[in-house]
Amino acid sequence: MKKRVFSGVQPSGSLTIGNYLGAIRNFAHLQHEADCFFCVVDLHSLTVPQDPVLLRENIKNTARLFVAAGIDPQVSTVFVQSQVSAHAELSWLLECQTYIGELRRMTQFKDKSQKQEIVSSGLLTYPVLMAADILLYNTDLVPVGEDQKQHLEITRDLAIRINNRFQEEVFKVPEPYIPPRSSGGRIMSLTDPEEKMSKSASNPKSFIALLDPPEVIKKKIMSAVTDSDSVIRYDEENKPAVSNLMVIYSLCSGESIEEITQNYASYGYGKFKKDLAELVVETLRPIQNKVNELSAPGAIESILMAGAAKAQEAAQPKLRLFQNKLGLFAIQS
Repeated sequence: MKKRVFSGVQPSGSLTIGNYLGAIRNFAHLQHEADCFFCVVDLHSLTVPQDPVLLRENIKNTARLFVAAGIDPQVSTVFVQSQVSAHAELSWLLECQTYIGELRRMTQFKDKSQKQEIVSSGLLTYPVLMAADILLYNTDLVPVGEDQKQHLEITRDLAIRINNRFQEEVFKVPEPYIPPRSSGGRIMSLTDPEEKMSKSASNPKSFIALLDPPEVIKKKIMSAVTDSDSVIRYDEENKPAVSNLMVIYSLCSGESIEEITQNYASYGYGKFKKDLAELVVETLRPIQNKVNELSAPGAIESILMAGAAKAQEAAQPKLRLFQNKLGLFAIQS
């Protein structure tokens, strides 16, 4: 049987080229080798206040970007988290199996709670909802960044704890799927190569959004930080900025780092950046065109409706099983 993969993305309405090169493009290949569930995790976004109108549009835009970037809804299950009620139901059941100390130790909770004037309980229990997302689907592999590994560990701990309690496999214990840096697993900021590229960064020049217009993309790349010696050479430790740009170039062009080094051996950063900018524009052009197609009335809605039905069918047996294990009156469907 194929391995099952689950991945969720919050509905910011905008994904970066780092999301695409580091994850979604890999998912487009992975979907033909595994049984993939890709989810817009809108419930997770509610840990901070949201504008309802903007959130609704961002949910649809994020789903459009999934499909436009190569995730085929005829092959993978693409859906919105809140449209499958089992996610919220299982989250509460798992919260009752989770220890407060485990949640308080979460690095992301510590970091985010210090930056917010009002901290909701949802921010504390965020990892439990993530665990519900994953455990509902008998997930084998979870593509996660380094910043999410701790959350996945809670998921694994919960599955093991519950399995031990009932002396059987109630939940499959998932494994992380972390692509290596060389395959785009971690694209860094254009303004600070020590930080991961993020759409939530305060400086918009630090990231390239998939829907950025060509002129904006070119300006961002031409203004990207580099190094003082003007030599195009991959050295992640001593030349992290240009190394990051070389990784982006390699992933967009298919050329190896060695080929790029040779091709630009006699040139400075100016030509390299100019060529990279053109390459990124052409890489993103078909994605942007597909998003426009999916913006037609009802186009993405029909995809998400079908995906939610498939996800609901897949999720209900696991939810009912755990309800029965806990002694709740749950009718097996």
